[in-house]
Amino acid sequence: MHRHEFHLNIPPGRLLQYYRGESRSVIARAADGRNIQFPANLLVRHVAADGVVGRFVLTTDANNKVIDLERLDASA
Repeated sequence: MHRHEFHLNIPPGRLLQYYRGESRSVIARAADGRNIQFPANLLVRHVAADGVVGRFVLTTDANNKVIDLERLDASA
């Protein structure tokens, strides 16, 4: 398994693009400097009034298939 830690700060207006299907993927820069891409629908359970904000960990298998997207906190 691989763990990719990163910070997201996606305001509500930007999230509308994902809901409308205008954007299907999120690209974020991991703590180690790599860009990671994952399906936008993984954000649904993390949406709050201020959008999606916080530190996250994306866990993937050996083939880079997503296993989980977990919020570590909402303040970093």
